[in-house]
Amino acid sequence: MARDSKKPNGSASIDAVSLAIIEQLQEDGRRPYAAIGKAVGLSEAAVRQRVQKLLDQGAMQIVAVTDPLTVGLRRQAMVGINVEGDLEPVADALAELNEVEYVVITAGSFDLIVEIVCEDDEHLLEMINKRIRTLPGVRSTESFVYLKLRKQTYTWGTR
Repeated sequence: MARDSKKPNGSASIDAVSLAIIEQLQEDGRRPYAAIGKAVGLSEAAVRQRVQKLLDQGAMQIVAVTDPLTVGLRRQAMVGINVEGDLEPVADALAELNEVEYVVITAGSFDLIVEIVCEDDEHLLEMINKRIRTLPGVRSTESFVYLKLRKQTYTWGTR
């Protein structure tokens, strides 16, 4: 599956072999380069070079993903936030909070959506009431507390 050298947004494309390498690493981020090479038809050195290029380009990261429950973080929530004025300073301030996993500027009912991971309900209340709602520009919030996580994948880079 060949891809164009540039995507419409101007970023560089990733060829089919690099996508196959990413897929191998998504299955096991510690998979040896020699095993990846065998699976995708490249030498170990060529795989190492491609992986380094993907990392350098920011196209991929290799990270350890934890289950929040097993590390003592029992409460997760999505928080929709409406902002008065410029969204970006609020988004930047939210991004600085350790409990915030991601910040998305959106179009629709909310200006921003953040996912937060907390120790418990008390911690969640503190985050929403004292750390998010008190940020300059935050007009309102709506919380969506996770009761059960049914699916979480990280394969969207290769499908």
